[in-house]
Amino acid sequence: MGFSILRTNDELRHWRNAQKFDLYFVPTMGALHKGHSELIKAAHNFDEAKPISVLTSVFVNPLQFAPGEDFKKYPRNFQKDCKVAQESGSSAIWSPSIQDIFPENEKSLSKTNARDNLASSLCGLSRPGHFEGVVNVVERLLTLVKPEVLVLGEKDWQQLLIIRELIKDLKLPLKVRGVKTFREKDGLAFSSRNSYLTAKERQKALAIPRLLAQAEKEFKSSKKIKLQEWRKRLNQEGLEVEYLELVDPWTLQTAQKSHTISLLAAAVKCGKTRLIDHKFLMERKPIVAIDGPAGAGKSTVTKIFAKKVGLLYLDTGAMYRAVTWFIQQKGIDPKNKNEVKDAIQMLQLELNLNQSGSQSILVDGKDVSEDIRSQSISNIVSEIAKQEAVRKVLTTHQKSLGINGGLVAEGRDIGSTVFPDAELKIFLTATTKERARRRYEDLKNRGYTHDSIEEIETQIRQRDEIDRTREISPLIKSHDAIELVTDGMNIEKVVDSIADLFKEKVPQEVWPSN
Repeated sequence: MGFSILRTNDELRHWRNAQKFDLYFVPTMGALHKGHSELIKAAHNFDEAKPISVLTSVFVNPLQFAPGEDFKKYPRNFQKDCKVAQESGSSAIWSPSIQDIFPENEKSLSKTNARDNLASSLCGLSRPGHFEGVVNVVERLLTLVKPEVLVLGEKDWQQLLIIRELIKDLKLPLKVRGVKTFREKDGLAFSSRNSYLTAKERQKALAIPRLLAQAEKEFKSSKKIKLQEWRKRLNQEGLEVEYLELVDPWTLQTAQKSHTISLLAAAVKCGKTRLIDHKFLMERKPIVAIDGPAGAGKSTVTKIFAKKVGLLYLDTGAMYRAVTWFIQQKGIDPKNKNEVKDAIQMLQLELNLNQSGSQSILVDGKDVSEDIRSQSISNIVSEIAKQEAVRKVLTTHQKSLGINGGLVAEGRDIGSTVFPDAELKIFLTATTKERARRRYEDLKNRGYTHDSIEEIETQIRQRDEIDRTREISPLIKSHDAIELVTDGMNIEKVVDSIADLFKEKVPQEVWPSN
């Protein structure tokens, strides 16, 4: 595939119209380095199964430089930029003039405001107007490029959040992909401004990644935040601290103890050079909770999704089915709560999770992974699952399995009861008719004796009613869950939709697969 160098809007338009694949856009201010190179490479890795086009832009935006900042001396080397972009996998590089982006002048551009709740903290405190300059030029670039996917670095986390909100506000039909921070061999985060540093200043600057790594280590061991001490350490290293704050990654407001993930963000002056960096501090690895009614395809989708993003798969529904199988084998009336309660005290239940996405469940040492999928189990599992004694035992077991995070769990009350602090909650559902069709096909493919689709639909309606109205942990959609109706969607599309939400809710830096 050839590599194109585009200078004008007309050249961009002609090139864009000739593209046959989805366009991934990597906007930069030039002075491309290995960090930019990794952004471009990441664009290809997001969707390895399909060919894409990647456009890298180079535009030093005057709107985001305050008076006295380094607009005029900002490093520029277009010949090198072309080489880096091409070698990294870009299909083209676009370097428009100020006149291309602002046809008359930058002041004539219709002004778009950055979300004040995001732009007024951290970098926004010392750089008034900076983020307004960012969103206005990004809006103009996106209008001209019309990409399917925008690729941004997580190093500029505050900027990434603001641009995501801009795209939501403008209702633009594109996805935003964040890419984790890449670092030089000595640990310093890649930045075009690193070239300003003298050898002596660079040694001082290394105190930033060292402190962030040490802060993460101290937090993991003690769960204590030592902002004053950490600021003092940076000052002692000869750095002028602009800010060192622990904030909620999504609101950028002061982090609370209830947060499972916080952002330790830093901005310092090293000599005359301003540098930013951050570290995500986590109580545990990410958790995704997928709830929904029977027959919504949760097990199939969750298993594939877990493997896709590197999470362990926890099928809590299988645990309730295993208890049901156990009660059935004992010949106990599932409605006899006292006998059920007594019986499960003797139950030896073992759930084996692994990174391949497969899961086996053993009852008293016997693998019942297939046995629990029969229609006879489906017909009575709700009766067992609604009993307080059963839910208490299994909820405790499930919470213990998720204590370190790093998993995706599915069931009826995962987001509301088992993992209420999950980073992402999905309520996966489909119409009753669609769920009955899927269940019918599943039983048929597994070789089980099955009822008609109409009978299965009736059974699903009845089970929904039981699940919704049971006194203990009823089936509900958590207030912060995202509802995903899957009628007309194949498995791949459902998995991709959940993966998109995961990528938006969980920084790539803390993905389990990293």
